[in-house]
Order: sequence, then structure tokens, then C-alpha cells
Amino acid sequence: MTSAALSAAVLLAGCNTDELNSLATNAKANQPVPPKLVAAMDAKNMDLQSPILIRLFKQEAELEVWKQDRTGRFALLKTYPICRWSGDLGPKVREGDRQAPEGFYSITPAQMNPTSAYYLSFNTGYPNAYDRALGHTGSELMVHGDCSSRGCYAMTDEQIAEIYALGRESFFGGQKAFQFQAYPFRMTPANFARHRNSPHMAFWKMIKEGNDDFEVTRQEPKVDFCEKKYVFDAVKPPDAKRDPVFEASSKCPAYVIPEDVAAAVREKQAADQAEFDRLVAKGTPVAQLNTGIDGGMNRVFASELPNGSTGLSDAGSGPSLFAKRERAPGTIPLDHVNPPRGPVTSPQQPLLASSDASSAQVAAAAPAAQASESEGFFSRFARKVGLSSASADTTAAVAPPSAPPAKPKLAEARHRPVKAETKQASARSSSKPRTTEAAADAPVPAATPAAPQASSLVAGAQPIVSANSFESRFSATK
Repeated sequence: MTSAALSAAVLLAGCNTDELNSLATNAKANQPVPPKLVAAMDAKNMDLQSPILIRLFKQEAELEVWKQDRTGRFALLKTYPICRWSGDLGPKVREGDRQAPEGFYSITPAQMNPTSAYYLSFNTGYPNAYDRALGHTGSELMVHGDCSSRGCYAMTDEQIAEIYALGRESFFGGQKAFQFQAYPFRMTPANFARHRNSPHMAFWKMIKEGNDDFEVTRQEPKVDFCEKKYVFDAVKPPDAKRDPVFEASSKCPAYVIPEDVAAAVREKQAADQAEFDRLVAKGTPVAQLNTGIDGGMNRVFASELPNGSTGLSDAGSGPSLFAKRERAPGTIPLDHVNPPRGPVTSPQQPLLASSDASSAQVAAAAPAAQASESEGFFSRFARKVGLSSASADTTAAVAPPSAPPAKPKLAEARHRPVKAETKQASARSSSKPRTTEAAADAPVPAATPAAPQASSLVAGAQPIVSANSFESRFSATK
């Protein structure tokens, strides 16, 4: 059905036969959502093409796909163990630091890459406006298959095929971009107490604002940037005639936030603060600060490898979603997968490990002249029909690596350079606004210098668009 719809769309747009075939016959990009997952959606009151949202946690090595149900709220659809991520806990700062990014990013159809050298992928959109305002650099930071990472989040091929299909269907349903939230760990008082001496604490408390908003509202937080900080769910004051204009490096404009959401966030943060204080007073051990760390791997994958290590991935004291003897969800490429290296060699001991950075493998970079050949599936369609505004806004080149990954069955296409932008969801008009003060008045876990002040959050549900017509199925590309 997907191929037939794409064929009709391209023909209506006047594309030639070669372009039609390239758009409609990509087998990997057109894999259907598995029937078992479709059944799970139905059981959770979800539509196949309703909007999605992705959350990711490094320390736990887990990726969550949330989906909007028929009430307009997001609910957890499925949790995927992450096969590999690189770097340390903390945000990416510069090209080549091997760090996987943290923060809030927006994924448009143009960022979906069906011809990735790592089976399938989507570009996270790093750097966003906040990253650029701080002078952070980096490019082509992906979520992809192949279980091999150098600054990316790597799944198995089977996992990324499923995640890619969920994103594709949400675009067909009318979602223009889905939000990608990347965290160092689950934003719990226990994790903040454990990492209270980290130099990244101010940044983590800032993005916790967005996490808390989502958890109390089950709506996608609207994200803006000003004064080199995140601002969540800002709307115009009652007496304003136009929406506030935000620029990441400029002074914040006047704005308000819905009081009902702000009150719920404050209540959650007060409870978190009290628990954080209790844990610190109790003497919760502080996590070791590390250098030269090579990331982590979920224990379900580490248990499949000889002397496999989870590295920095620790499910914590609570029960793990993935039993240590559970079969790995997908194929691990044993010929070149590189688990975290260091003193920790058992998946039953997910502590801290350093690694030999030289052991990482990188995909071969395609010459710039070949960029159009690896252009994203949706991006090429949008360009052909004159809807290229769906693409994002930042492009950067990658230095050629010394050695390509040894996986001959995969195409040699490199990750397509794309541009990234931060999309904003509309704020709920039914919310009651209040004026935001310069400093946030909601408590957050603290034991280090205060985080950059970010106002409380508000979220706006994206409407579920009917998928019964050509117009609605392809409105994501407009």
C-alpha cells in the first residue's frame, strides 16, 4: 500500500519513471510495521499513523517509542534495548569527541535515510540552535542499525527497521516532525544524587524541565531557545498581538506559560527535590568521573558476546526490562561489533569501563558528488514535487575515516548530509497562561551550581490527521 501510494504521488507530480522506481521500491524503507506491534497499538487505543515521540537514555541503554493515542495523549508503545552508544554521559561539544548528543531534537522526513551504510537511519538533527549558540560542533549524529557507534546511537538492523517504519507511518499520518529526547539517564532523584558532582549537572537540570513537562502532561513539549538555554512551552502574554520570537543567543522575549502545566511541574520537582535531599543525606555514593570512556551497551546484547561488557550502561537497582538471558532482539554483527572495553568484562557487573578509542569503526564517507545518491527517501520525494521546505537546516562534512566497517552485505552509501532544525509544536489554547519570571521558581535536584534558568514547560498535542486521502498522507512534506 505504501509503494502504491508513493507511485501515485510521484505520477501526479510529473516525476519520471526512474524517480518513481527509486522512491517506491526501496525494500528496507517500505517494510511494514510488524503485525504484533500493530496489535499492541490497537490494544493501547492507538492508530498506526498517529504521531510518535522518542526518548532515549544512555545509562540504561534504552530507547522508548511513545505514540499518541486516540485521547490525544502520548503513551509508551515499546522500549528497545540499545545495542551500542559511544562516549561518556554528557552532551556532545565538538566534532570528533565521540560523544553521542543529549538534548531535544526534531526529526523531519528529510532526516530519514533509507540508504544508510548502517542499514537504515535517521539524523538526530545535532547541532540544534542551543548547541550552535554555544559553539558546539559535530555532524551526522544518527540513530542507525549495525550495532557500531562513534558518536551515534546504534540499534540492531531489525530494531531500526521497526523504528524507521513507525516514523514513516507517522509522517504519512500528517506529523511534520517527531521529537527526539536524549538523556544521560532517567531523570530520577536517585540518578541525580549519584551524579551530583558531575560538571554536566547544570545542563542536565535544564533538560530535566522538558522531561518533567512530558511526564506530567504526556504531551510533546514545545521547545525554544534564548539566552543560550532551553525554554519549554512559551506562548505570548495575554496582551501581546504576536507570538514571541526566540533566538538562541539573544535575550528572551516576554512570554507566559500555562499555569496548570507549570503547577504540575512544580509539584513533581518539589517531590524530586525532597527525595534527592534524602538520598544525599543518606550518603548515596557518588558516581566516578571518567575520561576516555567508550560508552555502553545494554546487558541483553553484552550477554551475547564473549567477555561482553555493558560499560557505562547500568540498569540501576530496579528490575531490568530485559532479562540477562533474554534472546537479543536482532542480529549482532559479530565480525565487527566493538563492545565497551575496560576492567568490566561481565554483563552481570554493569559498572564503569574505559576503552581503547582506536578500536572504534566508522562508516566510509562518500564523496560529496555522491550526496544525491544517498539522499533521504522522503527528502527526494519532497524535492521532486516542489515541497523541499520539509528539509532541515544544518549540513556538515565528515572527515574520511581510516577504515570502513566490515559488513559487505550493506550498501556503501554514507549517511546523507542533512540540515537540522528545531520544530515547535503549537501550545494548547485551552491552557491558562501566567507571566514567567526571569528565574524558575520550581525546585530541581541540586548539589552543584544552579542550572541555567529555564521556565516551566507546556505541551501541545498534535492532532491525529485522517489518513484517508492523498493530501493527508503526504502533508508531512509540506
